[in-house]
Amino acid sequence: MEYLHTMVRVADLDASLQFYCDLLGLQEVSRQENEKGRFTLVFLATPEDTPRAKAEKSPMVELTYNWDPETYTGGRNFGHLAYRVEDIYALCEKLQAGGVTINRPPRDGHMAFVRSPDGISIELLQKGESLAPQEPWASMENTGSW
Repeated sequence: MEYLHTMVRVADLDASLQFYCDLLGLQEVSRQENEKGRFTLVFLATPEDTPRAKAEKSPMVELTYNWDPETYTGGRNFGHLAYRVEDIYALCEKLQAGGVTINRPPRDGHMAFVRSPDGISIELLQKGESLAPQEPWASMENTGSW
């Protein structure tokens, strides 16, 4: 058995790409437009996984954008995507500056949760040892759910 990808449906492809690529740092690996089925598939990978994803088609996140409007609810029941990051504080600062709410701040220097524009929960985990607690994160309260 081989893990290939995780698919999430998105309501606004541009907003989702801005979140996943510009803010979170993933890279587009491939894109498929299907006029007959009226959908677009965009496959994303971390910069470190991009060469392997292009060669082996794993591991990736597949954004599925249906051209006909649909309402997607219950993003939390999906669970979450998880990414190991080099500097959890720097990434949370970048996400926050980009208008993303930090739902579970990295108070412990190890773990945070944010949500994509479609409500998909994203877990961020500090690579290696936890960073020393630091403000404003150490005293920041949770916002919403993750």
